[in-house]
Amino acid sequence: MEQFLRETPLLNFSASSIQQLIRSRNWRSLDSYLRIRQIYDFVRDEILFGYNVDDNIPASAVLADGYGQCNTKGILLMALLRGTGIPCRIHGFTVDKQLQKGAMTGIVYKRAPREIVHSWVEVYLDGVWYELEAFILDRAYLSQLQRLNPACTGAFCGYGVAVKNFRDPVIDFDRNNTYIQSEAICQDFGIYDCPDDFFRQHRQQLSTLKGFVYRNWGRHLMNRNIRKIRNIR
Repeated sequence: MEQFLRETPLLNFSASSIQQLIRSRNWRSLDSYLRIRQIYDFVRDEILFGYNVDDNIPASAVLADGYGQCNTKGILLMALLRGTGIPCRIHGFTVDKQLQKGAMTGIVYKRAPREIVHSWVEVYLDGVWYELEAFILDRAYLSQLQRLNPACTGAFCGYGVAVKNFRDPVIDFDRNNTYIQSEAICQDFGIYDCPDDFFRQHRQQLSTLKGFVYRNWGRHLMNRNIRKIRNIR
């Protein structure tokens, strides 16, 4: 398990902000199951769904932003798990960009690559590896999507969601796998010990110009769309 507990530049759990968070929540005092569950719930609901400047940012930067998406929230989740002694690893994929439609609109959606680099976290508990993906969307955002789409009782794809059962997706961890975007998976890149290794091999397929536009304009539009959905009354 040693390779699944080590600190890396992205999983920088020694950072003062992360250590302070771990102490303030008393996560180390909990048994392994409750530790995983509480850390998972924190990343899912208190780190809001949104788009950071890049996938390849350290956990402390994700925590400072207070928001993230699959790859960045996954980095923070892994850092908090490893920082409290819980083994974990990353599983990499691509997903069809259709799952982003609605959060990503107009020319931003049109110019996005057909497949987007995606990942989930796998956590080790009592001899079992569990696949955790549903931490990506905060519950408030997902609840608003469900409220705004009352007629959808089966599969749903869009706004950051790709599930078979939109009304009752499995998003809570109770010694089970959780998924929220898995129905849009295209390619499976396999399992990596840490996100540093994964992102060295797999990055979003953006030209220098598209990357600049995304960082400085596109992601801000996407975050604005998400905030509007979350705050609709």
